[in-house]
Amino acid sequence: MVFTFLQEAEHLTIIQWLLRAIITFIFLLFATKVMGERAISQLNLIDFTIALQIGNIMARPLSDSESGLKGPLITTSALIVLYLTATFLSNKWGLFRKWAEPSPYPLIKNGEIIYRNLKKARITIDHLLSSSRKQQINDLKNVALAQWEPDGSISFFLTPQERTVTLSDLQLQTTPFAFTEVVIKEGIIVESTLHTIQKTNYWLNKKLLTNNVTVSEVLLATYNSNDEFKIYLYK
Repeated sequence: MVFTFLQEAEHLTIIQWLLRAIITFIFLLFATKVMGERAISQLNLIDFTIALQIGNIMARPLSDSESGLKGPLITTSALIVLYLTATFLSNKWGLFRKWAEPSPYPLIKNGEIIYRNLKKARITIDHLLSSSRKQQINDLKNVALAQWEPDGSISFFLTPQERTVTLSDLQLQTTPFAFTEVVIKEGIIVESTLHTIQKTNYWLNKKLLTNNVTVSEVLLATYNSNDEFKIYLYK
């Protein structure tokens, strides 16, 4: 039968194994798209539980020919529906959100380590020190607040005297933020960008001529709202 690779069998051909892998890959891409960017960007309690279950369910038919693919696809679809339901409840029901996504709590406050919260987060002093080093903090006494976040990360806030001085602190005049658009990428003109910035191919050709280069020589060309045109050539 045409769809025998979906069912359990004593053995599968190479083509049938490949078809299983391709269908599983496409299905999981679709599933991740349906669950949304939240499932990719962070792992809270709900996300982690679903990831473990889906990984366990979909792995077996990719390594065991006696396991059919139809059942795991149906089960995973049901888990996606449950995930979307749990996410909806988390957004709408405060008590459920508080249980599934607990509020952050401090690990360091005014340079003092709160040991009971380290135990609550189940992390060690070494982990705390490692996280601070990644933020280029070499002295915990300089930390005004370190928060344990629901996704398992730590947010650090330095004391006012240790934080980086900004232009606002120095009361210096600044230029407006300029968003950069890609005009040419790998020798190809991005026509949609020209439309967005309201420029023409004639304008672009003049810019290239001024810099004595052709489109094919350009690795990257950008333009921002401050009327700055920059070119990066192939080396």
